[in-house]
Amino acid sequence: MAAEKKKPTTDSAQEPAKEPVKKKPRAKAEEKAAEKPAEKLEKAAPKAEKPEKREKAEKPEKAEKPAPAARHKKAEEKEPEKPAEKLVSLVKLRYIQEVAPRLMTEFSYTNPMQVPKLKKIVINIGLGEAITNAKAMEAAEHDVTAIAGQKPVITKSKKSIAAFKIRTGMPIGMMVTLRGQRMYDFFDKLVNISLPRLRDFQGTPRNAFDGRGSYSLGFKEQLVFPEIEYDKIDKPRGLQVTIVTTARTDDEARRLLELMGMAFARQQKE
Repeated sequence: MAAEKKKPTTDSAQEPAKEPVKKKPRAKAEEKAAEKPAEKLEKAAPKAEKPEKREKAEKPEKAEKPAPAARHKKAEEKEPEKPAEKLVSLVKLRYIQEVAPRLMTEFSYTNPMQVPKLKKIVINIGLGEAITNAKAMEAAEHDVTAIAGQKPVITKSKKSIAAFKIRTGMPIGMMVTLRGQRMYDFFDKLVNISLPRLRDFQGTPRNAFDGRGSYSLGFKEQLVFPEIEYDKIDKPRGLQVTIVTTARTDDEARRLLELMGMAFARQQKE
């Protein structure tokens, strides 16, 4: 009886029903597990390629950058050339070599700083006509710029004068102040070119000093200067040139200008 009871447990009809139920889900799980790492590897493969491409792209850029020594060489090549030293005016050289030593002996100066010298030159034009003619200011500015080589400054009235129809702040003239190299160049042109061109020129007045070392000259027209062309001006205009020196007396200033080439008129005998 015991043997007969054990037989149904080993029945072949029950075994095939249990086996497919257990094996099927395992097979699917194994297939999915096998597929997942393959997909991950496929997805990770392009990510691994990106840094290689970047390295290839970066390598030529690094190679193109010049070394620090090469950079310094290129910077030295690109540096602009230094401008040549400015030429000293002949008038200034004459003052240093001839005029200053002679003044020291004549006036018995004990210190070289006491020797008078040129300080500045001022060119001034009065334009009362600018009240009625607005174009006069532009024409005068063009002439003064050509004469001095420097743009002028417009001067304005400080008071109101009803008789001349002038109000405070109205432009009534212009002026230029020359110093340094331009001052010496203008003085050379004034003494050697402009003054000899005056009609019946017999020398400049000797007493046109102000007692403080300044000397003033008046010109009736701007055509005396070689930069001005007669056909290109609208009308003749007078101007004033003031030479300012460091001299303390008129005699010192007169002697300074005389030694530098200024032609003064002869003294009239009484």
